[in-house]
Amino acid sequence: MKLFTHNMLTSRCLKGVLSGYPLELIATNVQIREIEFKPEFIIKMISKLDWNVFVDTANKLGYGTELPKSNPPENFNKDDEFLKKVHHALFEVDVEEGELICPETKRKFPITKGIPNMLINES
Repeated sequence: MKLFTHNMLTSRCLKGVLSGYPLELIATNVQIREIEFKPEFIIKMISKLDWNVFVDTANKLGYGTELPKSNPPENFNKDDEFLKKVHHALFEVDVEEGELICPETKRKFPITKGIPNMLINES
């Protein structure tokens, strides 16, 4: 599971959950997989991120220490070094095994072979 995916997931579909965001990410197996760097794509993706959640999660995994904590810098779209750091954390860091935890209910959702299981069985 990529950190970009994590940034979009919520457990709001659980009964009684108002937000379910952000899910806490506990990773037990992380792989780094090189992916072609496309700066235009990264620029578009930055506007879709909850930046603080992204950086906090990347830092907890040890892959966000070079990212600014509050917001992307001004004119980030012209800074290839910055975009490469974001690209690495968003798309090359791959959580293979672990779990996601709902912040409201503490329900755990397993991540197996890079796929989060968000299926709900209320019974």
